[in-house]
Amino acid sequence: MFSPAADVIGSELDLRMTGSHVVHALTPGFCDAASVYLLERWRVEENAHVSLDAPRIEARRMALRVGPGAREDWEGMLPVGEVIAFPRDTPYARALADGHTQALDAVDPHTSERLLASGDGEARVCDLLSVEAFLVVPLRLRDLAIGFVTCTRGPGRAPFGPADVAAVEALAARAAVALDNARRYERERRTSLAIRNSLPPGTAQEFGGCRTAHGCLPAGQGNLVGGDWFDVLKRPGDRVSLIVGDAMGHGPESAVAMIQLRTAVRTLAALDIPAADLIGRLDTLAGDSPGVSFATCIYAEWDARRRTCTLVGAGHPPPLLRGPDGHTAPVRLTGAGLPLGLGAGSYEETVLSVPDPALLVLYSDGLVESRDADIDQEITRLARTVDAAAAVEPVDGDGQDALPSLCRRLLHAPSGAAGADDRTLLLAELTPAGC
Repeated sequence: MFSPAADVIGSELDLRMTGSHVVHALTPGFCDAASVYLLERWRVEENAHVSLDAPRIEARRMALRVGPGAREDWEGMLPVGEVIAFPRDTPYARALADGHTQALDAVDPHTSERLLASGDGEARVCDLLSVEAFLVVPLRLRDLAIGFVTCTRGPGRAPFGPADVAAVEALAARAAVALDNARRYERERRTSLAIRNSLPPGTAQEFGGCRTAHGCLPAGQGNLVGGDWFDVLKRPGDRVSLIVGDAMGHGPESAVAMIQLRTAVRTLAALDIPAADLIGRLDTLAGDSPGVSFATCIYAEWDARRRTCTLVGAGHPPPLLRGPDGHTAPVRLTGAGLPLGLGAGSYEETVLSVPDPALLVLYSDGLVESRDADIDQEITRLARTVDAAAAVEPVDGDGQDALPSLCRRLLHAPSGAAGADDRTLLLAELTPAGC
């Protein structure tokens, strides 16, 4: 009964796109005009229950298609995205309250007055009000009203029969599920963006004796949430703490674990305890926190005055160091260190002497893990990639954009990794005091 456009309902996890698919399925074949409205309280995830005594309901127009040419552009007169308050004596409120389709032979007075006022007497508004049949079909999800679909037929077309009503109700049931999926995706996407935005702002930061650049490349199209994290913390006495970590898995659970670990590192760093003790306490916290165990991290503390870089690893790929000779190599850590949450008990520090400016590279395993190659080979390959990229974009010049540019090159460089994991990269240009 509907156009082939009905076949794509639910194919996009986007509320407006899903609403557009619904009205495209209905017009102009089934009816002359169609619209989709969603309860604003449901859209923003508040209680969407409609009380029989509610003085009005607020619904947002998500899609509209009108006229023989199935126009969607009404030049601001009926804008998509507009929130409208419908009194409880309108067919829209009745359809939501009792869960039954409302069939009328004319547009209700409230809508007529509103359309005439918005159109300032335009002829096409009068045409829109010239209706022979009008349906308001509730959108219901698990016995919960979430919105409604309207359909109108103008003069010369047959009124809606029982088979028409049943067909639109079936379409509305399918659309409700698709709209709910889209809302859930949009909620997760907002959460993901909020988590990403909680990481250090911008792409570059500068402290005394340390200039950093960082970036994240989520795995998969549109996958914005994961367990990777990084942080750069200014410490007393020209010291800087840098960390890159990875909470196992993907999705909201790993993101929550990541937030817990990152917050804990900031709290422990404020205590100004030795690096090994910091990671040891982080291990204890991870073991006592459900969903946080088996995370990895690499922690670095740069002291520009002492010209030392202290490193502690917890099951994480080793950092890379590029010295003044232009050669990048992995740092051999004292003790590999078990992942966080396994009760390792103690961690060992590796203290590097850095008498000359150097580039420290901290990264997540998404840059080096591959099903087809040994991880040591991939780490060596990444080191060579750093050398090649730094040759194109020197980091020891005066250009402020050089380090962020190098970071972008490395994040997007071809690799043996399959791309199934997030890529996170933190570059730190270490400059000893007096250099």
